Amino acid sequence: MSLVGKKFPNVTIDAMSEMGDDLRINILEEATSNQQKVILFWYPKDFTFVCPTELHAFQDALGEFEKRNTKVIGASCDTNEVHFAWLNTAKDNGGIEGVTYPLLADTHRQLANILGIVDQDFEYNDDGEETFTGSNVTYRVTYLIDETGKIFHESVNDMPLGRNVKEYLRLIDAYTHVQKHGEVCPANWEEGKDAMKADRTSTAEYLAKN
Repeated sequence: MSLVGKKFPNVTIDAMSEMGDDLRINILEEATSNQQKVILFWYPKDFTFVCPTELHAFQDALGEFEKRNTKVIGASCDTNEVHFAWLNTAKDNGGIEGVTYPLLADTHRQLANILGIVDQDFEYNDDGEETFTGSNVTYRVTYLIDETGKIFHESVNDMPLGRNVKEYLRLIDAYTHVQKHGEVCPANWEEGKDAMKADRTSTAEYLAKN
């Protein structure tokens, strides 16, 4: 069930900074207390294949998120110790050295299970005996959270599919435009393009021009 339009869960989770500091992070408080947007992106596991490409892509765009008053936070079910080891592994060896945003370490899957994003599948034989067949790690799930703690975007990718970081910047721009101007943003809207009023006349005018 989608959480869009709902408050992000009020849960505090262990996390690791790029300096090796053990942290405790509450996503809801990060948004509301600091009056900023938050992008929280979950990835399956440290020391894997697609995952480091995503973490570096978010790092490369970090300045753009900061311009938009948006904090970037990564998350997986690995431990803080594994995060720290990965942060100290060179990029050319599959590591994430140079990443400067925090990483949640939801080792007990407390938050991930509340969100319902863990790959946990079960199969049953003819006798009704249960066998766990899932990977027990999270899908590539992304949440955009506004300054009130409300989730305004949620997306889920299967394990092999990396994200397009630029799309999240576009979505933040669109949501910020809605917040500031009360207009709605049509398909493929980008900063600087025309938006619309939420009525049929404006929609008809927009379609006629485009």
